[in-house]
Amino acid sequence: MTAKIEPGPVFKDNLAQLPPIEGVARVDLIDPAGAVVASIENAPGKQGSLAVYQYLGQAFGEIDAEAAEHGLAVFGEHTADARERPGAHPNIDRLLDIVGGGVVLRAVVAAG
Repeated sequence: MTAKIEPGPVFKDNLAQLPPIEGVARVDLIDPAGAVVASIENAPGKQGSLAVYQYLGQAFGEIDAEAAEHGLAVFGEHTADARERPGAHPNIDRLLDIVGGGVVLRAVVAAG
């Protein structure tokens, strides 16, 4: 398992502490029934989320409420923006949903 970081208030600083995403094509988010409910591609504008979800999967094993709370802290200032503008940050919205009692997910890394 990957060691957990101590997230600060700035996403860019937190991102610098996460494992690299070189060689990662995408992260698939799998529900308890085994269905892929979302995929985060290694593409411009998505690489921060890709790194966070890869890290959460490695550090926690599954993305439950505890892991989701930690992920919200890692997203730093973007979490407050997501709370104010639902839908603007779907990958943060997903963590907010899990914290609120939503389904636990597994993050499966697909090499590329």
